[in-house]
Amino acid sequence: MKKLWNVFFAFAKIGGFTFGGGYAMLPMLQREVVEKNGWATEEELMDYYAIGQCTPGIIAVNVATFVGTKLYGFWGAVFATLGVVFPSIVIITVIAAVLSNFADLVWVQNAFAGIRVCVCVLIFNAVVKLYKGAVVDKITLGLFLLVFLLMTLLDLSPVLFVVVCGLAGLLIRALQQKKGGEGK
Repeated sequence: MKKLWNVFFAFAKIGGFTFGGGYAMLPMLQREVVEKNGWATEEELMDYYAIGQCTPGIIAVNVATFVGTKLYGFWGAVFATLGVVFPSIVIITVIAAVLSNFADLVWVQNAFAGIRVCVCVLIFNAVVKLYKGAVVDKITLGLFLLVFLLMTLLDLSPVLFVVVCGLAGLLIRALQQKKGGEGK
């Protein structure tokens, strides 16, 4: 039971101290899940994140559910998921009760403008970390540039890109293995 509460509190910290949604949570997820607790590797976390993006629901909740399931099965998923959403429920309830009274104040609007800028930097740092771990050769660089270009120009679902890139990864790996096997 203590292990489940540790999972709950770790994800409650993530849910309570990151602002800006799922992408902004990535640095804290990396720190808590990979570096501090060793519950997943960088690669596993990137996989959970990619799948979490493609599945219905909130990315952070999906990732918490994946990590919790990996650690302790069903109850790990429940505790991790409740942990990541609990702070948001409390904070949103308090803010909703109070913010409507202060939303028109200039200093509140300026504070939110500053927070948005900070969230952009957090997301950018997470992207740089993911890029360094994922783009490891000319093929992955080419795939990255192609997907970036297509996502910028076309209004298609990210799910489509993830599925196609997963299939491309399988195909590229199979071709590399076949090519390597012929030389022996």
